[in-house]
Amino acid sequence: MHYSVLQHKFLEDDISYHRPNAIIPPHVTLNSPALEIMTDLKQASATTISQNESIDHALEIMKRRGVRLLLVVDAADAIIGIISALDISGERPLQFARENGVAHKDISVRDIMTPRNDVEVLLIKDVSVARVGDIVETLKQTSRQHALVADFQGHENRKTIRGIISLNQIARQLGIQIQTYEMAHTLAEIAHIMQK
Repeated sequence: MHYSVLQHKFLEDDISYHRPNAIIPPHVTLNSPALEIMTDLKQASATTISQNESIDHALEIMKRRGVRLLLVVDAADAIIGIISALDISGERPLQFARENGVAHKDISVRDIMTPRNDVEVLLIKDVSVARVGDIVETLKQTSRQHALVADFQGHENRKTIRGIISLNQIARQLGIQIQTYEMAHTLAEIAHIMQK
């Protein structure tokens, strides 16, 4: 078989590189399909962290990636928990530091994360037929700012995390200006829209 040599050139001084197209989330209403407010991990990479990292480093990653939730994974990339910006900026680190006599900078993700066994998930089959309003009601009922969405895949039909739903993302897509990241405030703003 005969192979050809492709034309090649040298890099110019001002060359850059491709970046993924920014996915602009659509404007939604409470009656929109719930899948429109889910970050689909088949289309966007999950942001992860090791349980051994400091919470300060976790917050730095969140700011850099523009997310408010990290999946905590072990060396085999299995999810062992989650940690949110609210976990880091709330009472948990202060309480942990006080009870264990450690400095804030020495608190690790494992010390304040929500372990896997305490993380509730929604199933993709339910989310795929739900509306945005159903998700808002679910988050309100469970007093959570995020929801993980599970799917089943592979020949063993293993449960995997398919998506992440964020209350703040819902608010942005509903067109609500978020002044604060407090869940109560965001839910109140969404409730106001629901009553219209």
